[in-house]
Amino acid sequence: MSTLPGYTGAIISGCWSLRADGGGSGEDSLDRLLPTVSTSRRKSSTLGKTEPPLLRTGTRTIYTAGRPPWYNEHGAQFKEAFVIGLCGGSSSGKTTVANKIIEALDVPWVVLLSMDSFYKVLSREEQALAAKNDYNFDHPGAFDFELLESTLRKLKLGKSVKIPVYDFTIHGRQKDWKNVYGASVIIFEGILSFADKELLQLMDMKIFVDTDSDIRLVRRLRRDITERGRDIEGVIKQYNKFVKPAFEQYIEPTMRLADIVVPRGGGNMVAIDLIVQHVHSQLEEREISVRALLATAHQSQPLPQTLSVLESTPQVRGLHTIIRNKDTSRDEFIFYSKRLMRLLIEHALSFLPSKITGVSILRAGETMEPALRAVWKDVRIGKILIQTNLDSGEPELH
Repeated sequence: MSTLPGYTGAIISGCWSLRADGGGSGEDSLDRLLPTVSTSRRKSSTLGKTEPPLLRTGTRTIYTAGRPPWYNEHGAQFKEAFVIGLCGGSSSGKTTVANKIIEALDVPWVVLLSMDSFYKVLSREEQALAAKNDYNFDHPGAFDFELLESTLRKLKLGKSVKIPVYDFTIHGRQKDWKNVYGASVIIFEGILSFADKELLQLMDMKIFVDTDSDIRLVRRLRRDITERGRDIEGVIKQYNKFVKPAFEQYIEPTMRLADIVVPRGGGNMVAIDLIVQHVHSQLEEREISVRALLATAHQSQPLPQTLSVLESTPQVRGLHTIIRNKDTSRDEFIFYSKRLMRLLIEHALSFLPSKITGVSILRAGETMEPALRAVWKDVRIGKILIQTNLDSGEPELH
């Protein structure tokens, strides 16, 4: 049994792991706002879409998109996600551009993160203002930048995060948050996605979607009336009072920070194709052959101190002798294999706290589930599958 650095768990015989359960209308601007600028093919799967790559049954949720490895042969992360920042005015077509990029990218795992999820929780007074279209949702103070930065930083490091779900009909967050997992590519879009220094430092590529103001107004009217239950007078009032001034003061000036400006939004396929080509080239530079590294990682190296080997007692040696005997019958092989698995599970449990969760690594891991259930009646068990990508020859997590 070996433990991984930084984890309170263990891997047992390469097939199992056990883990311990163990506001915004003022004229003041943020001091992190608007940093200075120096003058000097196949469809991808995404957790940001309405239909993520999931198969759901009564008891299981199966991710159908394989995720490439993000740790090296020593258990340390060897690459970060490629982060694309998308900025532009309200209803400029940012989400459309993001989805077009996702469709054109040839990568197995993409996350779409929207700034709209990170509006601050409003007080009663702010709720009353929002109901009368008198709250400025386009001001930097309306967003929870601290939570946003923390979330994007974790995603870039390949960690899972919880994303708030904002309901525009009630101007508040829903009770249940959405689980999102790390990715090869993260597309982060929002009206003020370039307005924070810390966020900008996390981006590998910055894109500004430039759309005519009249088109943006028409789109906003259609969206707010049909999707968010607003009336036309309220939408126009909010646009003239907050949206247009905020665009001119906070959003339009950040265009100069962009690496690429996309006129006309999602209809500009020439610009989108150029973006996709650049992302492909960047991802290719980060490619690492994990399988080749694993094959040579520990040659001529001593076993790690975190590795615990089941003591070779006379009983264990006897079980191995029976199991490895080519003349052992099928029934005897199964019986003595189960006995050895139980000894291994009981040995592993001596290293762990009183509450555990079992993770079965398919397919061999399933053979050890009965042994765990035999010694821990109500243990919770999850399953993951790691298999080879037939195109790249590299392992992928499902």
